[in-house]
Amino acid sequence: MSSSLKETFKDVATDTRPAPAPPAPAALAAKVRTLVPTMTRSMQRVAEAVAGDPAGCAALTVTGLAERTGTSEATVVRTSRLLGYPGYRDLRLALAALAAQQAAGGAPAVTADIAVDDSLTDVVAKLAQEEQQCLADTAAGLDVTQLEAAVGVLSAARRIDVYGIGASNLVGQDLAQKLLRIGLIAHAHSDPHLAVTNAVQLRTGDVAIAITHSGRTTDVIEPLRVAFDHGATTIAITGRPDSEIASYADYILTTSTARESELRPAAMSSRTSQLLVVDCLFIGVAQRTYETAAPALSASYEALAHRHSPRSPR
Repeated sequence: MSSSLKETFKDVATDTRPAPAPPAPAALAAKVRTLVPTMTRSMQRVAEAVAGDPAGCAALTVTGLAERTGTSEATVVRTSRLLGYPGYRDLRLALAALAAQQAAGGAPAVTADIAVDDSLTDVVAKLAQEEQQCLADTAAGLDVTQLEAAVGVLSAARRIDVYGIGASNLVGQDLAQKLLRIGLIAHAHSDPHLAVTNAVQLRTGDVAIAITHSGRTTDVIEPLRVAFDHGATTIAITGRPDSEIASYADYILTTSTARESELRPAAMSSRTSQLLVVDCLFIGVAQRTYETAAPALSASYEALAHRHSPRSPR
């Protein structure tokens, strides 16, 4: 047996990462929106069919769905697995549950894209609806087992590095400053060279977090890979859990996004769901470390109190 094959078996045998849970029925439509751009055309037809008509597809066998979409049974099974289900039977159960929710009035609302000639009133309404749906999709699709595991390693971390570029870096800075205020050593890195040189210093007991919607941002993948290779525990916050970033992540927290349009790019829609995930991480860590977090937070408030001007008398 080759040494590389032995290493592969060793990695499988020693992998202690919690297995991702299948998406909740309510998260299926969001999962489809997230993954469709990465699918083959035949798999897209299957995914769009199940998201568009869950009740009708739930009544079909794997052969029936293959015939309806003009694909093969193997494509249906592969699509089911890519969407996070062990097999087509599990996907059918989720479709039936989703159909029941929709029949009860729980179907997600669909809003129109923002147009260049929309009034600001319409812009506010459409953005509010998209943001609400994005948050609901992310909450429904977030694997709580992975989240709890990530909270556990962050709570015990000696040092925490956060990597992100562009809008994702803004989210990373938000998380780092929150963790600093409850007494943890956390830093957000946007410069890819500094990110890698810092990642080299990480060891067992440290945690590295990568934030990238696409999962393919080289300037974020590289420092996470270096941290992973040096023994740090790694976490990826991404909208593409099947992307390259997952190869170097011990835990994966999946985000959802609203539909992109000319006036609403991916960076804008992904930021909303990323902020929800980092807030969940922060609250979870603050709960786990409450005895030290609460005094640290109070101390940070007191240290900044003199910088806030007193309210002017009326």
